Amino acid sequence: MTRRLDAVLARLRPLLDRIAEGAVARERDHELPVEPLRDLVDAGLSRLRVPVDQGGEGLSIPELAEVLVELAAADSNLPQILRGHIAFVEDRLQAPPGPERDAWLRRFAAGELVGNAWSEVGSGAIGTAQTKLERRGDRWVLNGRKYYTTGSIFAAWTDVTADRDGEPVTAIVRTDQPGVRISDDWDGFGQQLTGTGTIVFEDAEVDAAHVAPFAERFRYQTALYQLVLLAVLAGVAVAAERDTARAVRERTRVYSHGVASLVRDDAQIQAVVGEISAVAYTARLLVRGVAEAVQAAADTAHEPGSDADVQANVLAEIRSAQAQVVLSESVPRAATRVFDTLGASATSRARGLDRHWRNARTVASHNPVVYKARIVGDWSINGTPPPFVWEIGTVVPAEGERASSEPPPR
Repeated sequence: MTRRLDAVLARLRPLLDRIAEGAVARERDHELPVEPLRDLVDAGLSRLRVPVDQGGEGLSIPELAEVLVELAAADSNLPQILRGHIAFVEDRLQAPPGPERDAWLRRFAAGELVGNAWSEVGSGAIGTAQTKLERRGDRWVLNGRKYYTTGSIFAAWTDVTADRDGEPVTAIVRTDQPGVRISDDWDGFGQQLTGTGTIVFEDAEVDAAHVAPFAERFRYQTALYQLVLLAVLAGVAVAAERDTARAVRERTRVYSHGVASLVRDDAQIQAVVGEISAVAYTARLLVRGVAEAVQAAADTAHEPGSDADVQANVLAEIRSAQAQVVLSESVPRAATRVFDTLGASATSRARGLDRHWRNARTVASHNPVVYKARIVGDWSINGTPPPFVWEIGTVVPAEGERASSEPPPR
């Protein structure tokens, strides 16, 4: 651990302790973590990757990942809220030096957050966006509807994918203007306070300087996005261990067919908590390894297309997929094992222990793991490079082909 990381964690730790204490109540009352997030931003959370000479903390990607795990252990919603912000900060760090880049770094240093608005639900085809960016006189306006807009409800800006005359672009849009409506209508059973709902854009104004071809995004973005989710899973495992150990330590009631007069001394219960602890430890190590691989990709970004850059990006994708395959199974299982240590009282809603499984399962459902396992296997067997960008939508059949949902001719 470096001195700069030590300093950041020392500053954040009292906040994280307080945030952890209120996590169950916030979820029970569906209270978005506006105040905790504001306190964290005031303590420097928006500027962790911003260089020191630009007013930031200057953390490396592995150091950032350590902070995200600690944040997730306090409240797993928080690092996912920041996922879009983290990626956009990285995109600006890799942008050519100049006034526009400097302006964004100053915004991050001042505490401005950026949310995400890429996904669209419905029958849109893969490779298309129903959200349109078009010129109206001397200005650009955005129209469309996005879902899974994690973090945007808390942010000053949102990072939007759109279609501009047939070209996929990204547009960075102010959220406090009349043409932007954000709803907290995410109804998932986990990660309920991430603000992952709907945004409607109606002639939302966009500065021309805040529009860029999607193809210009930094290449290791998919691995970085996945790293944030892996850090969330690791934090959930850490929290599950913490809460289970505390509950076992404080429990006085025992079963007559147990093997000790106190639950904390029962070897069977100790073994279960040991399993949970092992998962938490392994998750931290995997996150660190993925973060180091993503850092290597960041370090070669100035030489795009070189052998070193290609190899670093391949490994960043593969390492993130390998870790996802492991943690998507082990962390939800560890969160389930929590209930084997305490009995029926563990299911009390007041305790909120079920949130660990619900949150882990929800995060693990992002970017389905079966596809990642296949990608890793194909790379291991055949050396096939992983996809660096992928999309979701419907498949439009080529002329003369039958859509897979259509019945065969009789």
